Amino acid sequence: MLDMPAVNSTHFFDHEETFALRDGSSLPAIRIAYETWGTLNADRTNAILLFHALSGSHHAAGINPDIPEVGELWQPELHQGWWEDMIGPGKAIDTDRFFVICPNYLGGCYGSTGPASLNPKTQKPWGSKFPSISAADQVNAVALLIDSFGIETLHAVVGPSVGGLIALTFATRLPDRVRNVISIAAGFKTTVLNRLILFEQILAIENDPNFNGGDFYDESPPLYGLALARMISHKTFVHLDSIEKRARQDVIQADDVLAWYRVRDQFQSYMLHQGKKFVKRFDANTYLRIIDLWSRFDALFEGDAESPHELFERCARNGQKWLVFSIDSDFCFYPEEQSELVNHLEASRVDSMHITVHSDKGHDSFLLEPDLYTPHIAWLLRP
Repeated sequence: MLDMPAVNSTHFFDHEETFALRDGSSLPAIRIAYETWGTLNADRTNAILLFHALSGSHHAAGINPDIPEVGELWQPELHQGWWEDMIGPGKAIDTDRFFVICPNYLGGCYGSTGPASLNPKTQKPWGSKFPSISAADQVNAVALLIDSFGIETLHAVVGPSVGGLIALTFATRLPDRVRNVISIAAGFKTTVLNRLILFEQILAIENDPNFNGGDFYDESPPLYGLALARMISHKTFVHLDSIEKRARQDVIQADDVLAWYRVRDQFQSYMLHQGKKFVKRFDANTYLRIIDLWSRFDALFEGDAESPHELFERCARNGQKWLVFSIDSDFCFYPEEQSELVNHLEASRVDSMHITVHSDKGHDSFLLEPDLYTPHIAWLLRP
């Protein structure tokens, strides 16, 4: 008999005071949605902080069938945790030993304060008035959540993809609060190529006639723009060989017709399906805020450092250990990006290990192939 995933529920942390942002603006208060697994020990030393990817959520393991505050965006595909095979008793992140916390990003659409939240001054959604959020802002917000548990030092901080950027920022901004760092398919500074790809997605949403500068909550949302943005990004997340294999299993849908153009093959139909599916579960303004964070990411700026050595010397001084994963078929965060990060770590004498995963799954390997990551993560996290 197969073990069924445990039912999990979303919790909320409310910070009722003004929250200052790096760009000089502020929010009058913030709410962070999060989930936890395992038990926090008596001396509060077994906590692991997990950051999700771009379009992920705080629901990383188990079953969560309903978040009333989220509404229709909480689609059935989100009910099962996105890292189910990695979190739990005896798994890579062993909940018999560790207490795991995964927050939804500030600016998110799954329960945290974001553009769709009510602005207390107007009692209407923030929309276009919601500020830009940096990686440092995410860290400062989540640090308040960690403080609420009475946790001084995390056993580890873990992040795949965009989550790896936030994990790096947490470890370098608050080096005395992290023992171990696991960065999966992320980088040190956003490349020009990724900035251009992200800019294409921004333009896709901005040019949807329903976008209205971000103030669309009382009208029709910018579904075409968000779908196109997702299609642009999806081909960097999934290896093209995998897209071809998946697409060949699909049948062209009868409604795959645009204003004039009719979809001609399974590959176009597959990508259009990915876009249509995504808009049911994500908010366009949240998408813009997170890709803006990603586009502007520079570890030196986020860590208030003048040089990589200054940034990582703090980590070395506090005895941090780092585990950095590359995926050799990754078209989203190319392996050269992790090599740059590791070179900086080694030059600053940070205890680090660099693992290259050989996969034909592309960037999404970390979601699809747990066996390639489990031994190394379990090794680093061992007490």
